[in-house]
Amino acid sequence: MSLVRRLVLVVSLALLMPTPAYAAAAPSAAPAASAILAPGDRGPAVRRLQARLIQLDWLQADPSGRYGALTTEAVRGFQAKRKFRVTGAVDRRTLRRLREMTRTPTRAELRGGGSNRPGRLDRRCRSGRAVCVDKTSRTVRWVVDGEVLKTVDARFGGSGTPTREGAFTVRSMSRDHVSSLYDTSMPFAMFFSGGQAVHYSPDFAAVGYAGASHGCVNVRDRDAIAWLFDQVRLGDPVVVYRS
Repeated sequence: MSLVRRLVLVVSLALLMPTPAYAAAAPSAAPAASAILAPGDRGPAVRRLQARLIQLDWLQADPSGRYGALTTEAVRGFQAKRKFRVTGAVDRRTLRRLREMTRTPTRAELRGGGSNRPGRLDRRCRSGRAVCVDKTSRTVRWVVDGEVLKTVDARFGGSGTPTREGAFTVRSMSRDHVSSLYDTSMPFAMFFSGGQAVHYSPDFAAVGYAGASHGCVNVRDRDAIAWLFDQVRLGDPVVVYRS
């Protein structure tokens, strides 16, 4: 047999031989679990998710209906705690466990904040950091980059000493402040215009809207105003308006 014919025969036999196991293509990775809710989503389903996360103290913000960075981190924490795959998106396993650990959110929980329904957010509060004070809905909202992180009930000055409206900044802060003019306790005071400040009011907590301040923005939820005090910095905007 000539050399050429021998080479042809060897090549032909090689082509007919089965591919070795080690040459087979590697199996593809298992597909990721499909997300039911994911960052960037908006709507009532996101709001219900946020309300359940709040019940478990994973989310420290009011339900917004927007799946942003805070919601993503809350979901990641919930997943990591249960040794689920940590994605920040809600798959069926995550949602099922979350539902098992929580109750159906009430209307108040879905709305968030205090007992008052927040009004329209002023355009000056929609970017950056801002303490947004709405005299119409009697609320104070802490807003960062357009996302409402905390909402609390508020009351304001009486007819003789009204709370000033406009755009201000936090000029000074005093955690255990006592008014030198009225000798009253003003814990977690954040002064924005002269002697007017956002602060906790024991009287508001006790009697509600039966009383009024001397121009300050009173908050009756002590835990909430303590939290807010730790978030706010000197120079942050304070917007007092009517919606």
